[in-house]
Amino acid sequence: MKSLRTYSIPFTGLKLGKHRFDFTVDDAFFDEFEYSLVKKANLQCVVELDKQETMIILNFDIKGTVDASCDRCLAQYPQTLDIAEQQIAKFSEEPIDEDDEIITLSKNDHEINIAGLIYEYINVAMPFISVCNDEGNTSYCDKEMLDRLNSLAGNEEQTEDTDPRWDVLKKINK
Repeated sequence: MKSLRTYSIPFTGLKLGKHRFDFTVDDAFFDEFEYSLVKKANLQCVVELDKQETMIILNFDIKGTVDASCDRCLAQYPQTLDIAEQQIAKFSEEPIDEDDEIITLSKNDHEINIAGLIYEYINVAMPFISVCNDEGNTSYCDKEMLDRLNSLAGNEEQTEDTDPRWDVLKKINK
């Protein structure tokens, strides 16, 4: 978890207004999360921190690629991500309800660690079904695997010998 300390932003010495912070999100970042679905990445994260009197507004802009595995042919391919998110952190001594997606900062807090937010934004942005053809990356597609899957698929055109009893039952539906 020591490498995640680089994803902390000290806000106590900052003047009111906007400040920019740049972070690199790579393999070492995801190694810190034991059960991470993402293992390899090359992402750039730009955080614009807008410090105000009563709150901090964090605007995240994360761009780059993540290594993904195609669910169709099992080939590895680079999945492009372009993420824009916003997080609000309020200065308050009393905790805010969990329903509000607002971070509470007390007077004892001097920095805000955004590693968990970055990790969450990247994992939520990953497609539910990863397919290398969707991005036009046919060069990554494993054609041999797709051919094998198509040959094993139970298409009706491929089955030449059918049981004649099924033909009788098919006539009933008509």
